[in-house]
Amino acid sequence: MMDGLLDASLAICLPLLAWLVLRTEALSQAVVLFVAFGLFSALGWARLDAPDIALVEAAVGTGLTGALLMHTLSWTEEDSSDVRARARRRPWALLCTVALAAPLGWAVLALPADSRGLGPLIAARQGDSGVEHPVTAVLLNFRGYDTLLEIAVLLVAALGARAVNPRSERPDKEAMEDPLTGELFRMMTPALLLVAGYLVWVGDHGPGGAFQAGAILAGGGVVAILTARMGTPRMSSPRVRWALLTGPLMFILVAVAPLVSGGRLLEYPQKYAGTLIFVVEAALTVSIAMVLLMFFPGTRPPRALPEETP
Repeated sequence: MMDGLLDASLAICLPLLAWLVLRTEALSQAVVLFVAFGLFSALGWARLDAPDIALVEAAVGTGLTGALLMHTLSWTEEDSSDVRARARRRPWALLCTVALAAPLGWAVLALPADSRGLGPLIAARQGDSGVEHPVTAVLLNFRGYDTLLEIAVLLVAALGARAVNPRSERPDKEAMEDPLTGELFRMMTPALLLVAGYLVWVGDHGPGGAFQAGAILAGGGVVAILTARMGTPRMSSPRVRWALLTGPLMFILVAVAPLVSGGRLLEYPQKYAGTLIFVVEAALTVSIAMVLLMFFPGTRPPRALPEETP
């Protein structure tokens, strides 16, 4: 009974929150509603027995994206003309939402009632993957090509974000120094490292993996930037470059190693498959954390003073 009430509440709240995000005319309200929508989405994925996606949604869709939007919101100055302009565009947003939702709804309703998808095929080959969790097996073994290309896309996105980001000055540490936040950050750091390490380890046989662990580390990095314990990552730093490239380079090395012994690309030796996947995930955790940090703008750039008229 309680499960049914929870599912019904999520089915009502998710479309309502999505509509409110589109309907609101104030950016600050839209950001808060978007964060709430992300939290309810994480609950929805958990109810659909997709804990891996729920973890990513909670860490990235709500945590990091919410922090990014709220921090960026402090750079903006909203006036009444901007609000009126967004209000005029509101019907078009609703029309686009309906146009996207209609084919997705039709696709779900058109699925056969007895459709089990690729589950049986994955279960039949699970023993060959080297890991016990089907999501990890699919991402890093059965469709390793796709995951490798996704990491490359993340790198390109990070470079693009850094290219369009204004060069922010380093924060004044004395001005932002706060004993309370400093102590909180020092207490939080070991817990973040422990949770991230656990998520990498548990990805072998349960919900977790490199992306979830990288999101946790990136969240700690965002707190460090906001509390002036760390500057924004810069491409000129060799450490930042190596952190970005560690995961992709390790993935490529493991992918091409079988070619030396006459095997195929990304064909893990069954005896060492689990160990190789763990090594790749550990390296990808570092790169994903740095990629996500590259999206964070850091401190606000200085404003240009208006020119005095003679």
